[in-house]
Amino acid sequence: MGVDGRLRAIVRLSQAMAAAPTAIESWRAAARGALEALGGSFGALSVWERDLGRLKVLVNAGARVDGEEEFPEDETYPVHEFPEIAEFLHGRWAGGGGPQAWVETAAGPAVAQASEGPDGPGYNHQRVAALRRRGRGCCVVAPIVLHGRAWGELYVARPPEAPLFDAADADFATVIASVVAAGIAQTERLEEVRRLAFTDPLTGLANRRAVDVRLDEAIVRYQEEGAVVSLVVCDLNGLKKVNDTQGHAAGDRLLERFATLLSVCGARLPGALVARLGGDEFCLLTVGPTSDEVLAVAAEVCERAAGLDLGEGVACGIASTGDPIGEVGSARRLFRLADAAQYRAKAAREGGPVVAGREGGPVVAGRDGAVLRLADAPAPERGERRRFRDAPGST
Repeated sequence: MGVDGRLRAIVRLSQAMAAAPTAIESWRAAARGALEALGGSFGALSVWERDLGRLKVLVNAGARVDGEEEFPEDETYPVHEFPEIAEFLHGRWAGGGGPQAWVETAAGPAVAQASEGPDGPGYNHQRVAALRRRGRGCCVVAPIVLHGRAWGELYVARPPEAPLFDAADADFATVIASVVAAGIAQTERLEEVRRLAFTDPLTGLANRRAVDVRLDEAIVRYQEEGAVVSLVVCDLNGLKKVNDTQGHAAGDRLLERFATLLSVCGARLPGALVARLGGDEFCLLTVGPTSDEVLAVAAEVCERAAGLDLGEGVACGIASTGDPIGEVGSARRLFRLADAAQYRAKAAREGGPVVAGREGGPVVAGRDGAVLRLADAPAPERGERRRFRDAPGST
């Protein structure tokens, strides 16, 4: 591949990583782009898990052999078996140098390295043994440096019948590794932005925005597949009193404790999303579990919240497409029904959940599940303080 071809390969690699929607897709783009740019048959990306003292393979791309998965869960190697990443490279950077790729061959000591001189990484019997075991002829290894520290490595191999990698290939692999590092840094920034955008900073639960997105998707599944979608809206009682009498630090502790309680209970429902909507309001969203299963969990939430040493329990309202609540054409309607049920639960102060669309609920978890028929009545006006429930596109 000539200079122009290599430049085009670098551009394609950079664009593929930038377009990747997730970290996993970014890793795959890195491995695939590297093996294509270097004319390899196999490529892998590994991260150095410093706390565990090992290299963990994130992705294997190209011609894999038996036992190699594209996204392995437990393919790891003790870093002491590959001292070049932990010792030689660290020493080089400490001396003001930079990371540089090198070549290994199945025949033994590397026949071509990238200007490393006598102090280079040299022969690594672990890599050579791996090449022979997997039927590969040679490999080029390029360390990946992120934020001034060794992050991991990029590995590209060729079959025995292909030309050996040479010094020019190793130099090019070094450039590729720097492009991959930039792509990983961008992916990490985007992942952090995404995490912050969909996470409540105090409790660590999902936030209002995450609920909006997930509920819209859930309503589509309900309309297309008939999946049962249930929403539990919880209002934590007594938060203002705690804030006024014991301070906001105590109020925050109450919010965090209830968030943990709701998360623990919600874990009983597969795939449940537990979120803080804002202030003293929380919710639990499920797709799949029956309305009775959701009611049982909501009853447990009410019972356990009543036992907290702070606050005055919680009011829970439930709306589920598994109950007779009429046609649910939008996320807004389900929210309004759950909100109205929660409003009645708060007014009744009976301690158990109120369920939209039911008349006479079963005894659940030792409590009489209070119910109310709300499906055919408009939700009580509350100043529309949950504006997100009237988001654009809802009807």
